Parts: sequence; structure tokens; C-alpha cells
Amino acid sequence: MLDKLKNADKVVGTRRLVRAILAGEIAEAYVAQDADLFILRQVRDACNKMGVRMVEAESMKALGEACGIEVRTASAGIKK
Repeated sequence: MLDKLKNADKVVGTRRLVRAILAGEIAEAYVAQDADLFILRQVRDACNKMGVRMVEAESMKALGEACGIEVRTASAGIKK
């Protein structure tokens, strides 16, 4: 599921992701299941508003690794 993120043109981080979703730049958003509920709500609301598919990742650690970064991340998205 997270394999798509490895080589894709992506956005990492909640603030950047929400802005990109609302700008219509994101095809698919990913959120870690262990992320803060405030973050989950922000991304979910933006996805619902713009009709973007949201996928839940197992953990922030797994999502960070899938993005090719060495830190945990709560959210990421694949650009259109």
C-alpha cells in the first residue's frame, strides 16, 4: 500500500499536505493511524472537501520510511 510513495512526487507533513489538498494538487493522501486526532481531522476534512482518497498507514514510523525520510511523519500525499 505504501509502496506508491517511494518513487512518487509527494508532499510530506500535515501543514503542507492540507494546503496542497485544498489547492487541488493531491491525488491520494496518507495518514498514520497513530497520529494525533487533530491531524487526522484536518486531513480528513480537507480530503472530504476536495474529494481526495485518504489511506490510513500503520504508523508514523512506517509512513516516514515509505516517504524515504528518517523521521516519523503523520501525513503525506501523492501529487497529481
